[in-house]
Amino acid sequence: MDRDVEASAALITAPQRGRGRAKQERLSQVRILMYSHDTFGLGHLRRCRTIAHALVDNFKGVHVLIISGSQIAGAFEFKARVDFVKVPSVIKLYNGEYTSISQHIDIHETLEWRKQIIQSTAASFDPDIAIIDKEPLGLRGELLPTLDMLKRRGCRLVVGLRDVMDDVESLAAEWASRDVLRKMDALYDDVWIYGPEGFWNPLEGMDLPAGFLSRFAYTGFLRRDAAPRKVSGIEELPSDYVLVTAGGGGDGAPLMRAVLAAKMEGGQPPNPLVFVLGPFMGAEDREHFHRAAAELPGVHVIDFHNRLEALLEGASAVVSMAGYNTFCEILSLNKRALLVPRVAPRREQLIRASRAAELGLIDMLLPEDAAQPALMAERLRRLIERPLPMSVGADAMLSGLERIRDLVKSYFDSANRREVFLPPAAE
Repeated sequence: MDRDVEASAALITAPQRGRGRAKQERLSQVRILMYSHDTFGLGHLRRCRTIAHALVDNFKGVHVLIISGSQIAGAFEFKARVDFVKVPSVIKLYNGEYTSISQHIDIHETLEWRKQIIQSTAASFDPDIAIIDKEPLGLRGELLPTLDMLKRRGCRLVVGLRDVMDDVESLAAEWASRDVLRKMDALYDDVWIYGPEGFWNPLEGMDLPAGFLSRFAYTGFLRRDAAPRKVSGIEELPSDYVLVTAGGGGDGAPLMRAVLAAKMEGGQPPNPLVFVLGPFMGAEDREHFHRAAAELPGVHVIDFHNRLEALLEGASAVVSMAGYNTFCEILSLNKRALLVPRVAPRREQLIRASRAAELGLIDMLLPEDAAQPALMAERLRRLIERPLPMSVGADAMLSGLERIRDLVKSYFDSANRREVFLPPAAE
């Protein structure tokens, strides 16, 4: 029998290679492939890494392989049984176009390399489950050959969507141009939404295929644990500081300049300020903040830290943009926060911050308001007095990792027989 056909038949009828559970928290020799396209910032890789670590912590015998385009994937620590494969990096420009990291390599050549590396990696790893982060078809459709191959092998295909993707009009237009919904319907067994039901529906208002909603699962936000206290660099920081962070930092300079301007305006809380610039901040902006820290008392600058949760844990409050991972960390670590969301080219952060402010979880300022030093200074003064997220229901929203654990376990339950959604046979 052809190996692909044989593997597919085995997966449909029973756990592959005898991968049943000897006890509740053991899945024997299970392979999970994750894909993180990573064209800008750190969010996709950090989310995949969080999920991967939770799975290997919960299940003996699970091995996770992350395919990532992040330029700095190697700067992060990965637990045992979690590995990553780096594909050539590309950058998404503000006009929506892509370019290679190297100016001497054509983008089309780079995309072809990525597609081939992804497919050969997936074929060799032969996963039981593939979890695709945010981009259902991959960067410019690069996943389509791989998804088709994995589907016919019987791999369970899951796409994980953020709580908020974009405003519905923009997302619907973008996906319609690539026929995303129809292809998702044909390929994916499950759609995980990394947020609690009732917070936001990322596909609200879209014309979904019949029966597609039955594959949806809201997980809740992904809880982040407090970091061990002994983390390099933490002990040198002052106590009771306000952390100012903008994720990868590629577009975080305006937020940080606004906070500095508010400090110079005067009247802000007496707490020291700790800025984490991020690895993608430009050299000119980076130099500006280091000079400011040398001249202003109570200002400290860290270029990059691979354990941001440790810095968050030690903070009295947080000022940041409204990226998914930082938002989850703010809720998990119960920190007062002032969010200044990105409003372009996507409205994702604006929607998330607006909804969270409506629920009383955080305070929010629009970028144009944050740029007014007196207004920013006033919000910083009020920040340390606002309610903690846990006092307004944050804890109940943080079920994501537990829900993902239960979903993965259910796929290997002998009662379920690992049934997967197979496309109709070609005529």
